[in-house]
Amino acid sequence: MSQRARSHWGWGFADRFPELEGLRAIAGHVQSTVGFAAPTLRLPRDLDDIVVPAPRVTPPEKLWSFCTTGARDRILHTYGRAWRDQVRGFLGDFGNAPDCVAHPRSEADISALMEWAQRERVALVPYGGGTSVVGGVECPRTERVRGVVSVDMGHFDRVVEVDTVSRAARIEAGALGPQIESTLGRDGYTLRHYPQSFEFSTFGGWVATRAGGHFATLYTHIDDLIESMRVVTPAGTLETRRLPASGAGPSPERAFLGSEGAFGIITEGWARIRPRPRWRASATLHFPDFERAVQAVRALAQSHLHPSNCRLLDSVEAALNGLCFDGSSVLILAFESAEVPVEHSLRLALNLVQEYGGKLPREPQFRESEDERDPTAGAWKAAFIDAPYLQSALIGLGVMVDTFETACTWARFPEVHAAIITDVTEALHEVCGAGRVSCRFTHVYPDGPAPYYTFLAPVKPGSELSQWAEIKAAASEALLTHGATITHHHAVGRVHRPWYDRERPALFGQALAAFKKTLDPAGIMNPGVLLDP
Repeated sequence: MSQRARSHWGWGFADRFPELEGLRAIAGHVQSTVGFAAPTLRLPRDLDDIVVPAPRVTPPEKLWSFCTTGARDRILHTYGRAWRDQVRGFLGDFGNAPDCVAHPRSEADISALMEWAQRERVALVPYGGGTSVVGGVECPRTERVRGVVSVDMGHFDRVVEVDTVSRAARIEAGALGPQIESTLGRDGYTLRHYPQSFEFSTFGGWVATRAGGHFATLYTHIDDLIESMRVVTPAGTLETRRLPASGAGPSPERAFLGSEGAFGIITEGWARIRPRPRWRASATLHFPDFERAVQAVRALAQSHLHPSNCRLLDSVEAALNGLCFDGSSVLILAFESAEVPVEHSLRLALNLVQEYGGKLPREPQFRESEDERDPTAGAWKAAFIDAPYLQSALIGLGVMVDTFETACTWARFPEVHAAIITDVTEALHEVCGAGRVSCRFTHVYPDGPAPYYTFLAPVKPGSELSQWAEIKAAASEALLTHGATITHHHAVGRVHRPWYDRERPALFGQALAAFKKTLDPAGIMNPGVLLDP
């Protein structure tokens, strides 16, 4: 794996942050695309200039073989990579740094850590790839706990076993996306789960946050790929049985999918794999009207054709990603298979969506190859992976760019979408003086879409976090008020807690608290995520 240094504050690799000339070029693109100028030009605080608070707790001698209180390690494990996290890191504010970072090498190490943490009232926060955008890996300092330990699962990084007969793989929680695909690829297989954070996120993180992946239909979440898992909790270790399906009561796996470390630490799991696709077909369509494009995607989602990619971008999103600048909405459509050609499926889908006014700016692409490169969707894919880097760069220009995502029924979508565009745009102009909101569909279902929104606005230096909080609240209130979910695949963390508490049934919240009390009686596991201690 690459030895390039990760940024201590921003997304991804440190060497991807542009120099001054690059920042000026980005500023010009922002002004031409969204209509407002980048107001400032600043550089991030250097790592060597950052001061963190002294550790409040010191692990006992028997844990020092895998624990450290070094400042650099604590800085690197303070935040996830939400916009508000990156702003604080950019400014050099690491006041919430964990007191210690643990790098366990075995489940015995994790159990020993939990024993000490329960005894000494120390919070444990599992840390996968650190890509959380909802405050899931940051534990603010409170009087309730004496200290905080970030538990880095990086040593649990193997694909341990591949069952080619049943088509499943046993994967450790700290394995990164590229590691997983590289190992499975040697035998011609793939997990085919590609969140935007793929390069830096981990298998355990995907499971703990119910991450959304590659497929726009059918296998949209990691949930659909999990066969069984193993979890270490303060009350003991449990492992679920490998089964294709079962009717034996509520599924135990479901209790830990989306658990965000609140009940224990996922150490490994069996996941369903598939042969690498051989046949691919793809096309890009332009729609002059977003509403008609939405109708086309709904018809496609309900057609049982099941495209692997069905990404709809409104005109603002298409322009931001450099795909189209004439005001059209863009639909990126693709099919793939390891077993049979998919040309016929794409042609059926094209016939369907063209009835709603979709136009093909270029001929569809049909390929028989294991090569992942797709000339039709290549520009979108590159923009998709690079978007978090752009978010980091824009912080230095005084531009807020953040996202939120949701899901709702097709019947509710017009109401939800109108409320989001109206309420968030009004908030942007009231709080920031200007701003734009864009929308794309990341996943679609027969009963509804998963719209993903991006908002951009100029921010005032020194007021970035308060301005962001007002915009985020306006968006979240609009979602809950109009019957959408607070998150489709970004998890709850601490950012979404106020709205998640309102979304879930009260009685279910009580049952969840009782479940936590059984597995985590001292309340040390990532306190504040999903539940209050």
